[in-house]
Amino acid sequence: MLSNHQSVDVMMKTNNRWGVLYCPKHNRLGARKRWGKIECCLQEQGVDFDFVQSERQESVARLVNMMINNGYKTIVIVGGDSALNDAVNCLMEADKDTRESIVLGLIPNGIMNDFAHFWGFKENEIEQTVKWLKERRVRRIDLGCIRYVNAKGERCHRYFLNCVNIGLISAIMNLRSQTRRLLGSRTLSFFSSMVLMIFQRLDYKMSLKINSDVINRKVMTVCVGNASGYGQTPNAVPYNGLLDVSVVYHPEMTQLFEGFYLLVTGKFLNHHSVHPYRTNEVRVDEAVKALVSVDGRLMKTPVGSYRITVEQEVINFLIPA
Repeated sequence: MLSNHQSVDVMMKTNNRWGVLYCPKHNRLGARKRWGKIECCLQEQGVDFDFVQSERQESVARLVNMMINNGYKTIVIVGGDSALNDAVNCLMEADKDTRESIVLGLIPNGIMNDFAHFWGFKENEIEQTVKWLKERRVRRIDLGCIRYVNAKGERCHRYFLNCVNIGLISAIMNLRSQTRRLLGSRTLSFFSSMVLMIFQRLDYKMSLKINSDVINRKVMTVCVGNASGYGQTPNAVPYNGLLDVSVVYHPEMTQLFEGFYLLVTGKFLNHHSVHPYRTNEVRVDEAVKALVSVDGRLMKTPVGSYRITVEQEVINFLIPA
């Protein structure tokens, strides 16, 4: 049994050490090399850390909860948008005092790293990322939240950092994730997804309430962004207590490819089929057979209506200095 002095020493040691969760990509050889680079960089910069590795997506939440329960005050996720989403949902399950005592950091290492790119973190600049994290510049950031009923009739909710997609883009992002695993290249996966898109349904009957506007018509896709939303909500920021929404009506096929060009070039809102909003709540009363994804991960389609809201300044996040 530890004495009081030893207990304080252990607590201080844990408080000062980073808990690092490494979420490797699917290529095992590449994953070992990638972690080797990150580990060397952490050691060279004198970071005191413990690390665990997730073997699969389902283990991320368990390992983050383990770090929270073991008293780590700095938790760094080496992963992408989905792993980061799991981490913030674990933090939101903790009591307020515990959550506010923890700072979350990110080293991008996922199939999609949109939230990292929003802040300027880049996959190939590990040394710079670690330097920024060591500066410990903390910003309290917002989270979006989708509240819905599942197939069992249970009331559920899921928090998100980046965006919720409803409709075609959600289907394409699911295809892109799958093709990225097969092809490895982000560019190849994007264009492969565009080709496969011709086999997808292009519009969905929706009924939406955004501010005082009621939208009741066929819609191609909706993006509700707490941040850049994979280019669909480029003006959204996760610290103003508001959500940006892009509602896209069904354009002609030639206009559709123009829309993808504008998406890639960061001019998505210039397309005449895109209708932007800024709000603190979106109510989806109907979205017939439209797939829903949260931070790039497909979720089971909610049963009936659902709401998307924002909670202001609830997570401590390490941003570039």
